[in-house]
Amino acid sequence: MADNKIITWKQQAKVKAAKYCAYQERTQQEVRDKLYSYGLYTDAVEEVLSELISDGFVNEERFAQAFARGKFRSNKWGRIKIEMGLRQKGISAYCIRRGLQEISEADYIDTLTSLIQKKWNSLEGEDTYTRKHKTARFVLGKGYESERIWKILGDYED
Repeated sequence: MADNKIITWKQQAKVKAAKYCAYQERTQQEVRDKLYSYGLYTDAVEEVLSELISDGFVNEERFAQAFARGKFRSNKWGRIKIEMGLRQKGISAYCIRRGLQEISEADYIDTLTSLIQKKWNSLEGEDTYTRKHKTARFVLGKGYESERIWKILGDYED
């Protein structure tokens, strides 16, 4: 009798976790944490997680791609900040590379140029040196590479 309760409990947890994953992309660790919150023990958690992976509900490469696209398009994050965010979530180096491939070079440069232009214009009235450094700090904070930033800022003068 106890075995049947465990089986149905595990099945219910899998259904709930599948809905959790269907709502938005999740990492393995996020799903693992959710399964533990349902009261499952280690063996059951790993078994359910394994089933969810094989059923396609959990896919870290797909998560990395969605994360990179979303953070770039919505938050205008640069590659450095996106990579750090993915590392923080425990995503593998391979999946991080695949995620970053979602950002086209042309879109990346256009977005960086647009951010620089917007920040530069907001600092009107300041001297060129101050404008360049405040603008550079702003886009560095967004996760863009300093070489790219200074290459674009090199063309800016009052």
